[in-house]
Amino acid sequence: MIELGINNLAKYYGATKIFEKISFEIKTGERIGLIGQNGCGKTSIFKILMGLEDYQEGDINIRKDAKIGYLNQIPDYDENVKTIEVIRMAFDNVFLIKNKMKELEMQFNTLTGSELEKAIHNYGRLSEHFELEGGYELETKISKITEGLQITEALKEMSFQSLSGGEKTRVTLGKILLEEPDILLLDEPTNHLDLETISWLENFLKDYKGCVFIISHDRYFLDNVVDKIIELEYSKASIYHGNYSYYVLEKERRFLIDYKNYQNQQKKIEQMENQIKRYRIWGAMRDSDKMYKRAKELEKRLEKIDVHDRPVLDAKIVSFNQGNIERTGNIVLNTEQIGKSFEDKTLFSNIDLTIFYQNRVCIIGKNGSGKSTFLKIILEELKPDSGSIKIGSQVKIGYLPQQVEFADEEQTILEYFSGQYDITYEIARRQLAKVLFYQDDVNKKIKNLSGGEKSRLKLCSLTFEKVNFMILDEPTNHLDIDSREVLEEMLMEYEGTLLFVSHDRYFINKVADNIIEIEDGSFKKYDGDYNYYLEEIKKQKEKNPTLLSKSTVEKEIKKEVRKKKENPDKSKEDTQRKKMIESIEKEIEEMELKLKHLEEEMDNHNSDINYLKDAFIEKEKLVNELESAYETWESYNLSQ
Repeated sequence: MIELGINNLAKYYGATKIFEKISFEIKTGERIGLIGQNGCGKTSIFKILMGLEDYQEGDINIRKDAKIGYLNQIPDYDENVKTIEVIRMAFDNVFLIKNKMKELEMQFNTLTGSELEKAIHNYGRLSEHFELEGGYELETKISKITEGLQITEALKEMSFQSLSGGEKTRVTLGKILLEEPDILLLDEPTNHLDLETISWLENFLKDYKGCVFIISHDRYFLDNVVDKIIELEYSKASIYHGNYSYYVLEKERRFLIDYKNYQNQQKKIEQMENQIKRYRIWGAMRDSDKMYKRAKELEKRLEKIDVHDRPVLDAKIVSFNQGNIERTGNIVLNTEQIGKSFEDKTLFSNIDLTIFYQNRVCIIGKNGSGKSTFLKIILEELKPDSGSIKIGSQVKIGYLPQQVEFADEEQTILEYFSGQYDITYEIARRQLAKVLFYQDDVNKKIKNLSGGEKSRLKLCSLTFEKVNFMILDEPTNHLDIDSREVLEEMLMEYEGTLLFVSHDRYFINKVADNIIEIEDGSFKKYDGDYNYYLEEIKKQKEKNPTLLSKSTVEKEIKKEVRKKKENPDKSKEDTQRKKMIESIEKEIEEMELKLKHLEEEMDNHNSDINYLKDAFIEKEKLVNELESAYETWESYNLSQ
């Protein structure tokens, strides 16, 4: 079934045409990636579908009653609105039904006769609707999504407005996923997510019942989730029936076919032009109108040919002149017993790490695990709490930060590079051309460069300075796919040693030959790329599915020992309290089961007035007992 169709769509901003002649369809159950260069109009298409922007030409057809969900802008809520309240907004309609049911329950004791019969009938109808909307599974659904997106209990109770940008994105994504729209529009959904959360989201979207339309620069994510790629260009949308890796191969195959067709047509045109010349020469030599007539006929045929544009494959060839980079010693970096904490939180401790010449090491781990902190310690921007760092002989470090900035961004690229290294414009142009800054590109002001262009310029500087140990912190952040591929080519040609932090798994696979995972304050090294790391993790889980990390176990043991040392006399009292809590929890569980059974019976007898009247009295009594048990359980827990 076709969920959405776009036909000959055109969009202008003022007098500037963004795109035209865009046509494609989205069918039920499809997972589609929308890709294209920055500024080609990908986000504009999403906003047009949501009615947030207009369009000038074409038609859009959306299936009747199809519900669309859109992740892009973060909504504003009142400062008093908690995170959990935002998440529960996904079920506003269900909670409205539940409140109406509660109102009717309170009225049952006061109503009689036909009014009671009418109320019971309404209650039965609402109860059926509540069940159809999944009302009895709400909390289970919420837990599944919040756990997957790492929205903790503490985060749920915080004001939504007080959250960071990344946390707000996760919460908004969670709310949209819970709404279960027929068409899910996701604009860069992996931004602000760590690798574990991205992996969870991939699995969730694979099983999603509706269709998913994704804008993403995360190629590994596109490979794992989508089964169709739409490449948006100025005057067309090209369709590829496969994931991102299939798109790369298929695009090159299509280019080769188009180029061959172009060459054949050019050859045919050349033959026709030569034949026209011959007819004219023969006509002049023989004074023959017949030859001139043939030449004219051939010219008319030539004019009618729809000449193909010369196909261009965006091949990005980066070249570094690295012959003079000084070779380091075999050991580039060595750390012994490095540790770092912030207030009460220990990021890592007792870290022993050795990086050798020409290693390409990527550090991965959850958000907040200390990846960037470790880089800053190596760069001497932070001091470790313990341990020592030794840099190898003849090592020259260069650093590419997440946000690349220059001292004077009013300068042009050429002015900066020639002035920085006191070289002529001619030499500067030759160096800049190696990283794809050609002709008028060098006259752009640095302040007007994209994130990818700034990264390229910084890398050009670092290699010109003969840096032989390069440290990079999230180098692909804010870069489009083209810029990421250029960066990959640059780093793959680099002859020095690399140490970097990244969440871009496609980038890691291409560049890294060693993975270091930070988990529970310790470093674990894997001698391979990201796919090798995944295989090793899978093997470990198969060997011991309930495996707990050593540091996690140690933390729990130390916590218990510390408690006992602080107050040894409390041990007996704690044991009694624990037994009482367990007893109350058992009672609560029994009452909840009894209440669930009663509600099911009321559902089955929703037209039996006499039964329901007695049942409601019993339910009210059971609810009061349950609330009292919860209060007792809470008081015992709070007194610990």
